[in-house]
Amino acid sequence: MSAEPVVALKGVWSGYGDTLIHRDLDLRVMPGEVLALVGGSGSGKTTLLREILGLLAPLRGSVRLFGTDLGDPDMARQRALRRRLGMLFQQGALFSALTAYDNIAFPLRELKVLDEDWIRRLVLLKLAQVGLEPRHGQLMPAELSGGMIKRVALARALALEPELLLLDEPTAGLDPDRSEAFVRLIGELQRELGFTVIMVTHDLPTLDGLAGSVAVLAEQHIIAHGSLAEVKAFGHPFIRNFFRQDRAPETNRVEQG
Repeated sequence: MSAEPVVALKGVWSGYGDTLIHRDLDLRVMPGEVLALVGGSGSGKTTLLREILGLLAPLRGSVRLFGTDLGDPDMARQRALRRRLGMLFQQGALFSALTAYDNIAFPLRELKVLDEDWIRRLVLLKLAQVGLEPRHGQLMPAELSGGMIKRVALARALALEPELLLLDEPTAGLDPDRSEAFVRLIGELQRELGFTVIMVTHDLPTLDGLAGSVAVLAEQHIIAHGSLAEVKAFGHPFIRNFFRQDRAPETNRVEQG
């Protein structure tokens, strides 16, 4: 018996006002898959992430997580579903008035079932998982380097042990060395914990170092989905341009769509 998709989008139409962004879009992401979602500026990658998060409903079609339709009116079921996923925002999106420790503790406290001793243990565990020390937990976001902000944000995203992790331009703003180290960290944690990953990225080194598969969003739908080699061989102008090997390194990081 085949495994059930972690994410299944079928016949999705999306838009804002008179602007249509997605037309009859289908996408299936299987357990343990590390999928890179790529596309040009304005192709609707962030819109797709919002629909998977349940923050935005499609105009038509269905979005299912772990076999459950996000249109299900049962709020208890929806809350339980959202606890099974984590989100790493592009700039970290840490709460500026909270320490790193309290940022990581925030989703644990929201559960309202753990005492502070258990929360402390879990926060220290998450700090260690992302390569930070307990003392780093007492720093405010303004005191953290760009790389440390990403690590604290990742620790917060993993606080509830999610089965699905969504990443929006995970290495944006990092220099090449920190970017490589962060990609390596995410890969190690994914192999250790086994969660599924969907990431939006324009950065070719990030894609090469982390993605097991690639989905290309163009012409308002997914035009190709497969291994990196399979997608590169797909004869579409956007794909040929995106994966051109003669691009200068600085153009591998292009504007967000």
